[in-house]
Amino acid sequence: MKVETKKVRLSEIKLNPDNPRQISKTQIDRLVKSITEFPEMMELREIVVDETMTILGGNMRFRALKEAGEKEAIAKIATGLTPEQKKEFIIKDNAAFGEWDMDALANAWGDLPLTDWGVDLPEDWMNEIPDENKSIDEAGMADTENECPKCGFKW
Repeated sequence: MKVETKKVRLSEIKLNPDNPRQISKTQIDRLVKSITEFPEMMELREIVVDETMTILGGNMRFRALKEAGEKEAIAKIATGLTPEQKKEFIIKDNAAFGEWDMDALANAWGDLPLTDWGVDLPEDWMNEIPDENKSIDEAGMADTENECPKCGFKW
């Protein structure tokens, strides 16, 4: 196998018609927003294509780039993969291995726009995040203590 990384025109890249991964309109809108607000991320997360320029990894990023009006992207071009290796890559690249540690998210990342970044949080967890308008005493403490029933995050 040989791999080459270079900037290519989006018009050279082909969506993979056999891609088993789907994305909702809301998710594609979030991805467009993410790419627009943090374009440097696309330099770190290339679109992976085969020698025919058919996407193996990054169909949704490709769609989001096009929707955002971009004309080029960084592509990693892999040549010499067997059809079986291509299929294996497509599935493994899209497999959701692992799960979020809700305690770690709440305690170290809870003040960040996680859902905007694509993290699917339980709906009730989002409803339990403290209201920014809650009264705070002179020591900087909220007037009551609350706890998320899912992850135990306290505020």
